[in-house]
Amino acid sequence: MLNTISDINNSINSFIWGVPAMICIIGVGLLLSIKTRFIQIRKFPYAIAVTIGRMFRKNESRDGAITPFQAVCTALAATIGTGNIAGVAGALALGGPGAIFWMWCSALLGMCTKFAEVTLAVKYREVNKTGELVGGPMYYIKNGLSKKWHWLAGLYSVLGILTVFGTGNATQVNTITVAINEALINFNVLTEAQLPIAKLVIGITIAVLVALILLGGIKRIGNVTAKLVPFMALFYVVLALGVIILHIQQIPAVFISIFEGAFNPHAVTGGIVGSFFVSMKKGVSRGIFSNEAGLGTGSIAHACADTQKPVKQGFFGIFEVFSDTIIVCTLTALVILCSGVSINYGEAAGAELTISGFTSTYGNWVSIFTAIAMCCFAFSTVLGWGLYGQRCIEFLFSSAWTKPFLVVYSLVAIIGATMDLGLIWAISDTCNGLMVIPNLIVLFILSGTVVKLVEEYFESEPDKDLKKKLMNKLHFVEDAE
Repeated sequence: MLNTISDINNSINSFIWGVPAMICIIGVGLLLSIKTRFIQIRKFPYAIAVTIGRMFRKNESRDGAITPFQAVCTALAATIGTGNIAGVAGALALGGPGAIFWMWCSALLGMCTKFAEVTLAVKYREVNKTGELVGGPMYYIKNGLSKKWHWLAGLYSVLGILTVFGTGNATQVNTITVAINEALINFNVLTEAQLPIAKLVIGITIAVLVALILLGGIKRIGNVTAKLVPFMALFYVVLALGVIILHIQQIPAVFISIFEGAFNPHAVTGGIVGSFFVSMKKGVSRGIFSNEAGLGTGSIAHACADTQKPVKQGFFGIFEVFSDTIIVCTLTALVILCSGVSINYGEAAGAELTISGFTSTYGNWVSIFTAIAMCCFAFSTVLGWGLYGQRCIEFLFSSAWTKPFLVVYSLVAIIGATMDLGLIWAISDTCNGLMVIPNLIVLFILSGTVVKLVEEYFESEPDKDLKKKLMNKLHFVEDAE
């Protein structure tokens, strides 16, 4: 029976994350890019200035909301996960270095897709009975489209609930457990015989922490992620940059292999990865899976932001994809390629390949720090997806259902720490991919609304540089007088 379920799921999964689905995701991203005149490129400096500038503001958010910075941290908490460590390694092994080039291409279009998702989420959000701002794909389907499309909102929410327990929780906690146990075994703190008890203790501890944070509401989630995400990102970036600096002489050859491998993987991988389409598929699918552009999940967190300007918050979506894929995923790839670790092209690989890149450079002692990084990445993902599941269950039923759901969601951490999750992970991965379908349909239909909102925003947004120059001149005149 389980084998039959697994076979059926594998068939669906191959299609969902296969070429047809990627063409749809890329197609919608390209459509949005053309309609907005590639806003992610022509307004990229503005997007970085707006997002970085708002990150350092200490303004408190109103009740039921979080600051724009906390919103992007909550979204990044869910997207920057173990996939940035294990997923990139897998793409490299199966698609060759050229997969990184196609990952960049998918991120370029994904920036505009995520921009549109966040903009629509803020535009069509609601205030629930507890006074919290709620939004996301199910809400911009409900409030942006006619009633004949509302069934898509219900479908999206159901798929979201099915996904959060596996993709967002159990598999992430399993990663945390493995990382901690391996580090403790390497330092002779733990023996193989003690593993079952250690797994249970870790599972219970994580379940308690997740419950304490998620049951505290959106403000507590925002406060935790605003502290955790910058720490874990900086921590990982510093470790990765150290590897790159120590192998700086390898950088030119690495980038040559990435660009050459994108169009001629046969020449770079020794013929093992000989297909241009394989390299493209692995890179694009890894990019999509990493930054979640097209899935719509990140917009659920952004909808909680205390802002009255949908487009302004939309620029955080561009920043989010840039941070996740262009920065973190690229650094992971460079760590593997620069360090010179052996890559068995054509064979599946995971976090162990990335960890090998660090340990071959720094030594085995760094395994404790890579374990910390993986734990932070995975735990933050659990928190982010907990919010997504909460919003999906609330949309289908009511806010009264959210606390029981969060209790169950927290307890799933114990299952994730103690059980084999092969089939659960596979089914959750499929449900995650299925969430793309209703979201892409709506993005296609509402693409004109996104364009209109962008035009209205830049018509009303004052020229900050001109205003600053005028103020400086005024002060100069006053001083002269």
